[in-house]
Amino acid sequence: MTQFSLFDDNDHLIFPEGLLNYYPHFLSEAESIELLNRLIDNVPWKQSTLTIQDKVMLTPRLTAWYGDATHSYRLSDKSFEVNPWTESLFELKEKIENLTKFRFNSVLLNYYRDGNDSVAWHSDSEKELEKHPIASLSIGQARTFEFRHKKDHKRKYALTLGNGSLLIMKGDLQQNWDHRIPKSNKFMRPRINLTFRIIN
Repeated sequence: MTQFSLFDDNDHLIFPEGLLNYYPHFLSEAESIELLNRLIDNVPWKQSTLTIQDKVMLTPRLTAWYGDATHSYRLSDKSFEVNPWTESLFELKEKIENLTKFRFNSVLLNYYRDGNDSVAWHSDSEKELEKHPIASLSIGQARTFEFRHKKDHKRKYALTLGNGSLLIMKGDLQQNWDHRIPKSNKFMRPRINLTFRIIN
C-alpha cells in the first residue's frame, strides 16, 4: 500500500512547491461552527447525478452554487443554476480576496453529511477555469484531502483540512494533480467545503 505524506499545520506547505498555501485558522472555531449551522439550515442544497458505465447515480454529497448575477455558469458544457451572493458569503469572499489579492466571481458549496459522503478523484481543470486559483474553505468535521499525480499514481500526498482552514490551490496544480475527499468508515460529523473560483 502506498504511504501518504501527511502535512502538519504549518502555515506554508512545500508540496507542490509554490502551488499551495495553507492557513489552518483562517476562521475561528466559533465563527466556523456558526457558519456551518447557518449554511446547513438555509442553503437550497441539491443532489446532482453522474453517469458511470451507463449507470445514473446520485453524487455522494449535496451542492449549491453562488455567484455574480451577471455571470453565466457553464463548466464542461454543463449549465449550473447560480444563487445570488448572500451577505455572509460575499463578506467571506471579500475576506479571502483581501488575503490572497485574487478576485473571485463564484463559490461552489459541498455538503458532506457524514463519512459516506465523498468526492472521487478529479481535477478542476475545465477550460472555463483556466489556471485561475481556487480558494478552498473548510468548516465542520476535519477530513482528509488527498492528491495524486496524474501521470504517476504512486506519488500520493494528503493533508487534513481542519475546521476553519483555508487552502489556496494555484498555478498548474489542476493540470498535473488530481484530488479527492475519500469516504470514511469512522464516525464523521457534517462538513461543508466552500471553493471560491474564477469562471471565465
